[in-house]
Order: sequence, then C-alpha cells, then structure tokens
Amino acid sequence: MMKHPAAAALLISATLLAACGKKEKVADTPAAAPAVAAPTAAAAPAAPAAQPSEAQLERENKQKLLDYSVMEDKYLNDPRAQWASDASASSVFGDENGRKPSDSNLPKNVTGPADGNDWSNNNLDKGFDWLQTSFATPVFATEVRVVIPGDKGVEAVNKVELQDTGGKWNIVWEGMSDVKRDERGARTWFVRTFEKTPDKAKAVKITYANNLQHVYKEVDAVQLVGDQ
Repeated sequence: MMKHPAAAALLISATLLAACGKKEKVADTPAAAPAVAAPTAAAAPAAPAAQPSEAQLERENKQKLLDYSVMEDKYLNDPRAQWASDASASSVFGDENGRKPSDSNLPKNVTGPADGNDWSNNNLDKGFDWLQTSFATPVFATEVRVVIPGDKGVEAVNKVELQDTGGKWNIVWEGMSDVKRDERGARTWFVRTFEKTPDKAKAVKITYANNLQHVYKEVDAVQLVGDQ
C-alpha cells in the first residue's frame, strides 16, 4: 500500500502521459486506382461483295430476255384479246403546211397484230394528241394493251377511254404513266387493267400529254381484252 497520497497522484499522472505517447499514428491508406478498361479490338472491315462473273451476267441477261418472251407470248396469243380493226388520230407526222404525210406514219398501221408498222403523231411537246381504235367484236372489257416501239411516248400516255355500243365514252384510267421503256425487248407494252365494264366496249381512245415526254409518239398495235 502506498503510504503517501501525493506520490500516488504523481505516479498516476506519469502513467497516463506515457500511455498517450505510446499511441501509434495510423497511416493513411491510399485510395484504390480506378480500373482501366482493356482496349477493344477494332472491328475487321467488311469484305467487299463478290462481283458477278461474266458467265453469271450473261445468264442473268438471258433470263431477262426469256421472261420478256414469256410475257409477250402470253399477250400475243391471248384468246380473250383482239386487235384493232380500224384507227384514226388527232395528228399524223408530216401532216402540215399542205404536205401529205407518209404512209409509214398513218393510223391505219395500228390495225392488226404488232408488226413493226406504226402510227406517229406530229407533236413533240405541244398540247395533247389522241389515237382512237375500233374493234370488230364489242366485249365486256377488262384490259387495254398498247404496243409501243421502244419508249416512243409510253411516259406521255395520260388517259384511256372506252366507247360503249351506245356511243358513250367512259374513262377507265387517267393520270401520269408509271411505265418506262422495257429494256428487255424492242417493244414496250403499256397495259391498264380495270373492273369489267357494265356495257360492251367497241372502241379505245388513248390520249397523250405531249409535254410529259419530248418525243414523237408512236404505236404499233392496240389490244382490247374482254368477254362477249
């Protein structure tokens, strides 16, 4: 037992001071470095498309020609179709200033099957022209087909009318032609299909807006499709 209180107090104070001095300083822990994403490998460039061989191109071209032949044969030998028996037109190439137009441009060339003999109008880009064809047998019509050399006016057709047996004209199509030259063959077929007419049709009238295509308009033949 400690006999002197003052000495005891001094001993306690010394012990506390020694304990404070012995405290260890905690070292600061460095912050973890942010993760670095691994570099992404660049996508390999797409390989260029393989070019078709000469043999493949030739085969594709022959297939187009065959498709055209099949289409045209169907039209030429359609049992429901008939060719025009008579024709007239608003103008004929060369018919001006008292000159007589050549027989090679007259509307009569449109009659009968397609044969390379054509009617041609007399206007490149002025006003409207029309070609009218009549048929031997009136029918309840469903389609009109116009055979055009190359693209001679196919983009300028803007109206198709039918005349019934009572003499009345009825529009079955009107608008801007969406038909372009058929590059597969020498002829382009301008075809318009419609609901069967309530009365029999005996004539077809094709109207051209000449300014829509700046060429002389030509027609080889016209078909009227329908049932008696």
